Amino acid sequence: MNHDHGQPPANYDKAFAIGIALNLSYVVVEAVFGGLAHSLALVADAGHNLSDVLSLLLAWGASRLSQMQPTRRYTYGLRSSSILASLINAIILLIAIGAIAWEAIRRFNQPQEIPGGTVMAVAAFGVVINAATALLFVKGRESDLNIQGAFLHMAADAGVSLGVVVAGFAISRTGLYWIDPVTSLVIVAIIAVGTWGLLRDSACLALQAVPPRIDANKVKAYLAALPEVVGVHDLHIWPMSTTETALTAHLEMPNGSGGDEFLHDVCKHLHDQFKIEHCTIQIEQNAEACSLAPEQNV
Repeated sequence: MNHDHGQPPANYDKAFAIGIALNLSYVVVEAVFGGLAHSLALVADAGHNLSDVLSLLLAWGASRLSQMQPTRRYTYGLRSSSILASLINAIILLIAIGAIAWEAIRRFNQPQEIPGGTVMAVAAFGVVINAATALLFVKGRESDLNIQGAFLHMAADAGVSLGVVVAGFAISRTGLYWIDPVTSLVIVAIIAVGTWGLLRDSACLALQAVPPRIDANKVKAYLAALPEVVGVHDLHIWPMSTTETALTAHLEMPNGSGGDEFLHDVCKHLHDQFKIEHCTIQIEQNAEACSLAPEQNV
C-alpha cells in the first residue's frame, strides 16, 4: 500500500541565518545608541530584539531537528521539537515584556532626557531590518506554527519600531519625555497580544489537541459515511509537529474490510481533504468486543 505522508518540511536554513545575522547586528546598534541616548524605548526594543534572535535560533534548531530520521527510540523522529520551540519562545517573550513593563513604570517617576532624533534614526533602521526579516518567512507562515511565530515576531517588531519613530518625533517636538515610557508600554501591549496567540496555539499542540485547522466532527462524519461503516470509535487526531498531523480510528464494518484499496483511498482522502498525513485505521466487525468502543475510554 502506498502511504502518502505529504511533502517534507520546507528548508528555511538560509532564511534563519540571514534573519539572525540582521537582527543580531541591529540589537548591538540599538543597545549602544539606546544607552548613549538614555532611551528606555530603544533599550527595551533592543531587549525584545535579542529575545527574537534567541527565538529564531530556537525555531531554526527545531526546524532542523524535525527533519531528522526516526530511530528505534524516537519512532516519529524529533518532529515535536518544533512544538516545544514555539512554546519556549512564547514563555521567553512573556518574561521579556514583564521586565520591560516594570522598568517603564519606574521611569514615570524618574524621567530622563532623550534626544528624539537619535531615537528616530535608530528605530527607522529597525523598521527596515525587521520588515526584511519578516519577508523571509512570509511563504511558510500559513502552514507551520514554528515559521508563523518567526514571521509574526518580525512583522510585529517592524510595527513596534515604527511606533518608536513616532515617539521620537513627538519628543523632539514637544519635549515631553514621559512619551518614552508610554511608548515602551505600548510596545509591551503589542508584543503581549501576539505572544498570547503563540502561547495558546503552541500549548494546545503540546497537549495534543486537534490542530485548529482541522474540524474533528467533519472527519468523524466522513468516516461514518463510508460504505459498509456502521460506527466509528476511538478516533484520535493530534499534531506530530507544527506541520504534520496524525490520526487513529476504529471503523465498525460488520461485512468486513474493503481491503488495501479501501484503506488506501480513506487515507488519501484524509490527506487531501483534511491535511492529515499519518493515518492508522483499524477495521472491526463487532465493536462490542473492543474495550475502546465506549466514548469515555481512551
